[in-house]
Amino acid sequence: MTGSDWRPTARADVLARRARWLAEIRAFFAGRHVLEVQTPVLAAAGVTDVHIDGMREAGSGRWLQTSPEYAMKRLLAAGVGDCYQIAPAFRAGEQGRWHNPEFTLLEWYRLGFDAPALMDEVSMLVDRILGPGHYHRGSYQGFFLAAGLPDPLTATADALQKAAAEAVTSPPGGLDRSGLLDWLFSETVVPALPPRAFVTGFPAEQAVLARREAADPRVAARFELFCNGVELANGFDELTDPGELRGRLERDQQRRRTTERTVPGIDERLMAAMAHGLPACAGVALGLDRLFALAAGVDSIAEVMAFDWPHA
Repeated sequence: MTGSDWRPTARADVLARRARWLAEIRAFFAGRHVLEVQTPVLAAAGVTDVHIDGMREAGSGRWLQTSPEYAMKRLLAAGVGDCYQIAPAFRAGEQGRWHNPEFTLLEWYRLGFDAPALMDEVSMLVDRILGPGHYHRGSYQGFFLAAGLPDPLTATADALQKAAAEAVTSPPGGLDRSGLLDWLFSETVVPALPPRAFVTGFPAEQAVLARREAADPRVAARFELFCNGVELANGFDELTDPGELRGRLERDQQRRRTTERTVPGIDERLMAAMAHGLPACAGVALGLDRLFALAAGVDSIAEVMAFDWPHA
């Protein structure tokens, strides 16, 4: 750190545009009677997701939120109804052109919506910021096969490893089947996606907090939106079964133990809310810094942040 790097990483005109975009998003939800809420940045429990490492505040031992999801689901279970939040989120070790350990998430939940209905709403909101565009919808399985890769729903780890070995770059060692799917998806599938693409029907082992599709339990009711190869949003038909949720969280904990990573405890307040009853809903988290960077036509999210991580 030096005294010479005090200036913002975003230009003043871009920060002014960012403020207008935030106002536009709030107007979008106000027009749909979706309530804006605010939940704590520091929470007693972290997340067990094997793809995310949280950050812990040393003094209190509390966790900086990786997203406001758990707290917002407690609000939903308490009867708040349709709600959204624009919130800071924190994830350790995520730094680069499209990553910053502190970033801004837009997260919202719609009662009675399924994933296709929520994708429609995501499209409308993104159009408000980026301008209108065509959205291609296709399955995870379909995009894999179109890229000449093995069927992600049936391929063995050995078959995926062989496909990865034939890719332009080599995957890191020690990846399990799920890790190989992630690597092939990001390195081979995503670069070939249409400019605006919803990827649907992720493999069930990547369901996270999504319910499984009744018609095909191999598949989760989960979608992701990519714009120009950048992941913008991750959404679900939300899992409402508390027993299934606990089982998934415990499996995540075991996977983290196996890889000798920090193992956060299960959020028992979330579990109590789920037992009380999470209403049928769909929810989505959208990375605002990435959306704004695409809208501004800049090369990194640092250019739409007042101060990125190295300058904070």
